Formats: sequence, structure tokens, C-alpha cells
Amino acid sequence: MRVQRPLLEGTFIARENRFRARARLAGEVVVAHVPNSGRLRELLSPDQAVLLAEAASPHRLTDYDLLMVSLPHTLVSIDARLPNKLFHEAVADGALREFEGYSVVRREVTYGNSRLDFLLEADGNGRSCLVEVKSVTLVREGIGRFPDAVTERGARHLDELRRGSLGGKRTAVVFIIQRGDAQAFAPHDESDPRFGEVLREAALDGVGIYAYACAVSRREIVVHDSVPVLLARGT
Repeated sequence: MRVQRPLLEGTFIARENRFRARARLAGEVVVAHVPNSGRLRELLSPDQAVLLAEAASPHRLTDYDLLMVSLPHTLVSIDARLPNKLFHEAVADGALREFEGYSVVRREVTYGNSRLDFLLEADGNGRSCLVEVKSVTLVREGIGRFPDAVTERGARHLDELRRGSLGGKRTAVVFIIQRGDAQAFAPHDESDPRFGEVLREAALDGVGIYAYACAVSRREIVVHDSVPVLLARGT
């Protein structure tokens, strides 16, 4: 996926609320939209180098989007709107071995008491797959972690996928790690032990658990590597 807007180098100052932050850009303090409701504490610290894109509009309260964090060894995309687009693009390109032969037939699929991200169908044989996609930005010691805060909604999605799997459907949860330095993925039990518990139960009940790292640059973000999923407690 091409990055459509020029990225401007700034430094993070403080987060005003979940979706607004102050940053310093060319010596001026600006207010930027943060397109991610997660805590992001490991990434957004005072004086951290960040990349912003201009997004001025009469209908907006902020003139910029804060899209990436520039760590010394890697760029991290923090835009939680992107993983669904990245997954869709990768499936369409046949880039994900686990979903080879499938295509997206519907987005925002109502199933049970939840709305799941995708319904896929395999060409020619009528097989389908329900998919929920999660955005991952936290990496510790080479392991991508999700979530970074309690997510009751995320656990509810897993419960629906479990029910679908037990009913004979193919179901999957996909973790898109928006950075290139993850060698594996594991649930972040420290932040939300219940999510980790439900994820492990979902795996036992047949839900596919997949994780992919991304190649992130200032010009492009691409899903490029599947990484092992570690579900053992204490990982």
C-alpha cells in the first residue's frame, strides 16, 4: 500500500486524549489526530520522533494526522485504520499462503452478536472463511503483543469466531504487526489476561490464529512475513 501523502518530521509532545496529540513541527506546536485508540505508551513519549501528514479541512479540528513513530531501528505505523486495507490488499494479491485461493466477498459482516471484518470465499469450491483483523504496534524483545489495553470487544469477536468454528465454518483472527522488527506474536497477558485466555480457547476450538509483520517505509507499507504465534502462557 502506497503512502499517499508526504510525511513531515516532527517530535511528540503530549497526548491530550485518545485521538488528539500535540507535536512540534518545524519549530511550531501543532495539534494532530491520532488514528489509534490504544495506549501506545511504549511509542509516544515526550520528544519521540514522529511522522505527520497534513490533513487540513474545514470539517476537522486538527490539521495533521500522526501516522508513524520513527524508532532508531524501525518505523512503526500506528494508524489502526490500515490493517484491514493491508489484509484486503494482500489477499487480493495472493500474498498470504494461509489464504491462497480466497478472495474478499464482503466487509463488515454481521455474525452472531458481532460485526466481523471480512467474509472470504475460495474460488470455485464454495469454501468460505470469516476473518477478524487486529492492529498490532507493540513489540517487546522481538515479539509482537496484542492488546496494549483491555479489549472486551476483541474478546467478543473471538467468542463469535469460536462459535463459527464449532459450527463447522472456517474462521480466523489475523494480527497485522505494523512494523518490521517482530519475529513472533503472542497475546499480551499483562495488559488483558482474559483476551489471552479466550485466544487460546479459540485456537483449541479450531480458529486459525495468524500473525504477519509489515515492511514499513515512508513511501509504502506492505504485509511481508508470517511470524510464529506463541500461545504458551508465560511467553
